[in-house]
Amino acid sequence: MTLVAVVSDYLLHPFYPEFFETRFGVSNPKYVGYYFAAICFMVMIAFPIWAYISKRIEELRILVYTQCIAGMLALCCYWTTSYINFWIISLVMILFKGSYLLVYPYILKIITKKEHPDTIGLLSVVVHLGGILGAVIGGLTVDLVNASYIFLIMAAGDFIQMGMSYYMLTSKEYHTAKPIPVHEDHAPHKTRKIPKGFILKIGVITMILYFSDFLIRPFFASYWENISGYDSKFLSGTMYAIPGFVALIALWVNSKKKSGNNGFQGVISILLLGVLGLLLQGTPVLSVVIIGRIIYGWAIFQGVVKFDVLLFKFSTPESYAIDYSKVHFFQNFGVLVSSFFVGIVVENQGLKIPFFIALAGFVVTLVLYYLLFNLEMKLAVKRLVKT
Repeated sequence: MTLVAVVSDYLLHPFYPEFFETRFGVSNPKYVGYYFAAICFMVMIAFPIWAYISKRIEELRILVYTQCIAGMLALCCYWTTSYINFWIISLVMILFKGSYLLVYPYILKIITKKEHPDTIGLLSVVVHLGGILGAVIGGLTVDLVNASYIFLIMAAGDFIQMGMSYYMLTSKEYHTAKPIPVHEDHAPHKTRKIPKGFILKIGVITMILYFSDFLIRPFFASYWENISGYDSKFLSGTMYAIPGFVALIALWVNSKKKSGNNGFQGVISILLLGVLGLLLQGTPVLSVVIIGRIIYGWAIFQGVVKFDVLLFKFSTPESYAIDYSKVHFFQNFGVLVSSFFVGIVVENQGLKIPFFIALAGFVVTLVLYYLLFNLEMKLAVKRLVKT
């Protein structure tokens, strides 16, 4: 379900500049940035709402209704020819689509904490794989048919999620109506409390990380076409999806390591790799850009996984959705600011500058992590082990 949802989300991500220009005649980069910012804002407010509702209604039951509505709105996006109507309909669609994020904490709630690092890594790869498929399918659709047809694929994805949710709810095989079992290492003993300010700190740090990551996304396809001279959307989508391919390799490497549950180790070295990857992507040499894309893909995958492991390490199953929604709010605020900012920067400074601003963001993330987390984290883990 997560794979289908992410594919639907990523179909148009690399090609919004082309889509707005061909469909509505809007070519100003600022408006692409504004639209990305609006999407992020809708996700920011949507997920906490669905997380709160999930305390009273089963996650899968919520998804049956929300994905059905999202699918119908995607069909409306395909049919509308009004720029204003497209904004309104598509943003309401995002509001309902955002409920699929409930699947993430739901999965972690029904497994043990020892399984979290591997499962978080697997889910992260699913997201990256969805990004690969979405970018490639989107590129083929833009090249061979028309960008508008992407919304038909989106609608199909929403209806598939609706059908899968309904099937799991009604099937006797999955017993989804039964209470979630509380495993021994899930038991929320009074001695196991989230360290003071933990959610705020991890939220602020990942907010800057996500700001930096998403700053290079909206115009990467345009940047690649500009420095390479190739006009193939399929090739641009493939270059855009390189971090997704790297994530698959990273998951395999992680699965071979016996590092226990200390998924937070090595954050500083990972962030330094991210800085190097961004620096290389900002060069005009194609081979160096590809190498930088590979290094960056490794760094962003490992960084996101490690921060998620940190979050769920100190949270409890009954709080997973709420705690994740709080951190997710910060992360999407970073994406929102990034999306709002990137169009203005590209219009005034060109397609290369986002890489260097993102590089500075990674440096700030590294410094904040060291000051707010690194030493305190070691002490907190020692206390947790004692309890």
